[in-house]
Amino acid sequence: MLAFMRTPVSLAILAFLSIISVNAAPNKTHVTSEDMPIVPLDGAGRIISDEVLASLYASMKLDSVERRSNGAETSRPTPPCQELTLSIAMAGFQAATVSNKIVRKRKRKDVEDVTPQENTPLPESIQTAATITSTVPTKSHDGGAKPRRVPKPKQPPNLARNASSSSDPITSAVPWPTSFQSLEKTHRALNLIYTFCSTRKHVVTTFDTIKTAVEGHIKRDLQIEEVAQIVALRPGGMNFAYVDEAMLQVDVRGSERDDTFRGGKKDWFTPAPPTDASVGGVTGKDGLGYGDRTTGDGEEVLYFEYVDGDLKRQVKDKKTGEATKATRKLKDEDLKMPVFSQKQLMNLIEKRNTKFGFAINAFLNRCKAESKDPEETLKEESEAYIRTPSFSRSTTPKPEFSILPKSIPAERKSVSEIISEMKESEWYTGQIVPDGHRVFDPQEAIYGDLNFQLSQNLVNALYNTKNITQLYAHQAEAINNLHDGSHVIVATSTSSGKSLIYQIPVLHELEKDHNTRAMYIFPTKALAQDQRRSLKEMMRFMTGLEETIVETFDGDTAMSDRNMIRDEGRIIFTNPDMLHITILPQEDKWRTFLQNLKYVVVDEIHVYSGLFGSHVALIMRRLRRICAAVGNRHVKFISCSATVANPEEHFKTIFGIENVRMTDFDGSPSGRKEFLCWNTPFKDPADPASGRGDTMAESARLFCQLILRGVRVIAFCRVRKGCEALVSAVKQELATLERPECMARVTGYRGGYTPQDRRRIESEMFEGKLMGIVATTALELGVDIGSLDAVITVGFPYTIANLRQQSGRAGRRNKDSLSVLVGDCFPTDQYYMQNPDEIFTKPNCALQVDLQNMLVLEGHIQCAAYEMPIRPDEDSIYFGKLLEDVAAERLTKDELGFYHCHERFRPVPSKFVAIRETEEDHFAIVDISHGKNIVLEELEASRAFFTLYDGGIFLHQGNKYLVKEFNPDRKIAKVELVKVDWTTQQRDYTDIDPVETEAICRIPKSLSKAFYGQIKIQQNVYGFFKVDKKRRILDAVQVDNPPIIRFSKGMWLDLPKQALEIMQERRLNVAGAIHAAEHAILSLMPNFVISMPGDVRTECKVGVKEFAQRETARKRPARLTFYDAKGGAGGSGISTKAFEFIDLLLKQAIRRVEACHCHEGCMECVTSETCKHANEVMSKAGSKVILRSLLNMEIEIDSLPMGPEDMSPAGIETVVLAQPVPGRGSANIDVVDIKREDPGDEVVVLEEVDGVLVENGVRLKPEPAD
Repeated sequence: MLAFMRTPVSLAILAFLSIISVNAAPNKTHVTSEDMPIVPLDGAGRIISDEVLASLYASMKLDSVERRSNGAETSRPTPPCQELTLSIAMAGFQAATVSNKIVRKRKRKDVEDVTPQENTPLPESIQTAATITSTVPTKSHDGGAKPRRVPKPKQPPNLARNASSSSDPITSAVPWPTSFQSLEKTHRALNLIYTFCSTRKHVVTTFDTIKTAVEGHIKRDLQIEEVAQIVALRPGGMNFAYVDEAMLQVDVRGSERDDTFRGGKKDWFTPAPPTDASVGGVTGKDGLGYGDRTTGDGEEVLYFEYVDGDLKRQVKDKKTGEATKATRKLKDEDLKMPVFSQKQLMNLIEKRNTKFGFAINAFLNRCKAESKDPEETLKEESEAYIRTPSFSRSTTPKPEFSILPKSIPAERKSVSEIISEMKESEWYTGQIVPDGHRVFDPQEAIYGDLNFQLSQNLVNALYNTKNITQLYAHQAEAINNLHDGSHVIVATSTSSGKSLIYQIPVLHELEKDHNTRAMYIFPTKALAQDQRRSLKEMMRFMTGLEETIVETFDGDTAMSDRNMIRDEGRIIFTNPDMLHITILPQEDKWRTFLQNLKYVVVDEIHVYSGLFGSHVALIMRRLRRICAAVGNRHVKFISCSATVANPEEHFKTIFGIENVRMTDFDGSPSGRKEFLCWNTPFKDPADPASGRGDTMAESARLFCQLILRGVRVIAFCRVRKGCEALVSAVKQELATLERPECMARVTGYRGGYTPQDRRRIESEMFEGKLMGIVATTALELGVDIGSLDAVITVGFPYTIANLRQQSGRAGRRNKDSLSVLVGDCFPTDQYYMQNPDEIFTKPNCALQVDLQNMLVLEGHIQCAAYEMPIRPDEDSIYFGKLLEDVAAERLTKDELGFYHCHERFRPVPSKFVAIRETEEDHFAIVDISHGKNIVLEELEASRAFFTLYDGGIFLHQGNKYLVKEFNPDRKIAKVELVKVDWTTQQRDYTDIDPVETEAICRIPKSLSKAFYGQIKIQQNVYGFFKVDKKRRILDAVQVDNPPIIRFSKGMWLDLPKQALEIMQERRLNVAGAIHAAEHAILSLMPNFVISMPGDVRTECKVGVKEFAQRETARKRPARLTFYDAKGGAGGSGISTKAFEFIDLLLKQAIRRVEACHCHEGCMECVTSETCKHANEVMSKAGSKVILRSLLNMEIEIDSLPMGPEDMSPAGIETVVLAQPVPGRGSANIDVVDIKREDPGDEVVVLEEVDGVLVENGVRLKPEPAD
């Protein structure tokens, strides 16, 4: 070792690393002991020889290049001092190790800069065509539907992927001035040093860290102004700003219980201690000292980074140290930091250098066209990028901030003006997609009259609380219909005043008869609280009704208050769950209330569809039955719905009634509405190959730009974690814009918050104290949160209906409004970004409810028999023709002929019938920061293991909390507030496997069979990554959480061996083919079984595994699997019915797939809006092979495309031939023979073992003897 350390190259390496280490300021908390000088070693711990270093230097030698006006390149020899520094850099920045299982949205091929072919379309961000704005005429009053722009002729749908080529090369006839040649040289050095620094997870590329190394390369001082000029030439490709150094920490609050961590690393030649999975850090508590600091007092550092490209990862073999394709089991794998190959580093460095050269050429061309001096112009434009710490910044706003008001204005500008301002901002790069800007004209109000007189009290209340002097036409029509004795369903737009339709009749009836009772049923507690507040406000102005008891009766109601509400309440606000569990089973205690019940209001009836809708429909029949039994046959039902395809039919199905009048004509006024399809820009706006940027960061910027202009905004996120991530990103953006005072006016709203927090947030929303709200679908329903000016939908929200419901939340006060759909990088999002017409022209979906589902029906018949004995001949009007059979087979009959609840459902049958997937177990999240011990929120057990793990980051109201202790036994997690710029992302996988066969269905004319039985769903969290806001992995930690296992019922089809062989021969992605075929079948299930999206699920494939270039021991069987998402271990019964129609499902699926003209798959054939992994792994061609082989149809192999496919690149095969699933015993397996009108010839291959038929290892039920 001593001999090695005396060699010139090795001494130079140590010298250079010393420079870097000194300038990185090891006393700073963001640099650790790993960044101190070390002897260069290879991956196996061996010392790197001089020959290897010399070879590395020779292969990576980088020459500066002059670009002449004629496009020729002349190489200049690199000075010896630069050669030395370069070789030092190559050897000095050897990466530590982490798994290559990078969490990416998709894996792209390595891309070289090439000249695009002729007629290659320009990237979206630099298209010259102006964004098309379509004006939609005023909506008519012929049924409520708004006229829309005539769509363009439909083109074959296109699921766009990131482009795989760089932008066009830019040349210039202007010779480069000397200063620009010098600047290009500086950029090369800066690029070189930054790239190698970025391979070290603990080296933060601050200006001070890299300054001396760059100066050693360019042989002069590096000035901040020079870096600012570089950034000004490529503003979209670099970040250069002051940040709080605490935000750059990777290791937070190390393992206090480990002496190694507390003591720190003493010997620089000793490997660092392993990562402690319980805390996710290696530096220890003393290394950061965050607990001794208060928020906002951290020192700021000048931070530099490239944002236009990432290095592809490889894995370093534990024995040889070579970059290789590892073969490890997922559950037990060592999580390691990435290693970067020499070729990867060089490609990325040269790619950036080329882009910078293009940027100089483009700048010189612009200056020539505008007759400007390029050197002076660059100095002027670069002033905006000369950064200063926040404590020393002047009060003069930076140019990019100057168009924003200094304070939030009380009166905002029009939406059109605000859009124009944003489009003129320096950060706007063409995010509004072509034909993605739509304008809906304002609508004048149309009024109507009642055909009966309201009291003066009620008229005064309407005026004093809502300033109402006239009713809209649809309100008057619905109230008149109700007054005439009909049940009423109202299907008009959001914010059209639907609540008055059920408030006015109830108050009118209460004035006439104080014994009148009314029941309001809402799907959420927030909606119930909102409507209760509104009704009580009106009653304050009505003499005689001020003291009337109007209360909520739900799970949060204190037991001591329940009797009083039941006996004295006149109007109760409840939900289907309380009606099912508490009210109906206690009919004797609620008899007075039910006898006087005049109105039942079921708001947001469109929520009650699918399996949940089936439960609610049967609960309503139980309610009608009991009311009739106590002498009340005059209950009127009122419902309001979002715009759906079949509101009247759905209303009749839910309540089982016929005298129904529908109002779908909308007389409410509406302001001018504008809709934007806003696509997340590419990381490098001029290079589609760089991939799309961070959707959360883009949404946060848009969010802040709106609220700072006085626009009240609500942003909808698909999941809770996204909601918290956006709140955090918004606060960070406000800090960047130097507007921290606005942070208090932004909040999150989602499930999991404590009831007290929810009520406080709702109150602040309504009172207008908040300018911005980030919510999940909890606020998608009609909670009145005051006037909203804009809605931002972050990522496509699974269905068009959800998108339209969310968009309708803006413009509730007749002002102009804005709705924005921000496209994520997923194929579904990009499909609608490229086909915005479908957002406006796609028909609304029809709601479906299945009343023949025996699993659901029997449970409610047992409940009804408990509430009051059943007589099938009388009660069949409520429960249908199947009641007689269910009663005879499942109930207990007495000597008088009445049927009673079976003993196995007693003592309380409603507790055995779960109407929705609710969880009893919750985990408390306790904030222990500064000894507070405050419960932040409660988390369902199913979410806890995916959200809580020692060392992970938990998000609450945008703040980041480090999980200090997770105790599953005590159901508690202790967290502490931290200030870091990264979050954690769990690494998990889900196995969905059949475990027991109960029935076999022979597919006519085929050798294949469908199977039905028990399905096991096992979810495993085995580690997590620390990722920054650009989704780059900073660290990896292993955890040992127990798996989550549950069971359901489902069906499956095993792929024939021939299908696998064909796909492998044509190099088609088998996992993608299975995934596509499953989607095609799922999309057609509603044609045969009454169901809604999500009622039946499958195992969606994730790209990070399927596209990985490595072997894995976790192979999945070649099988299409479907299971009931609801209903517990017994399932919901939906997959059972689908199993009976499997042959027709397969036939319709192959017809649909082959009839669709798309190439890679679209919403019309094999992709799904509800796919958990956003249709990342798809092979339409492979799905054809699977569907045809299952039906025993001919497959034209030569007509299939030869892979690998663009959408599903070939990787290591993760699918193997499926093995038979054992049965429970021959006596318990049913063989289902499908008998259609024309079954044709059927071929079934069976084996006989010991006189018993066997199929795929499953013993079949013997045929009965003649």
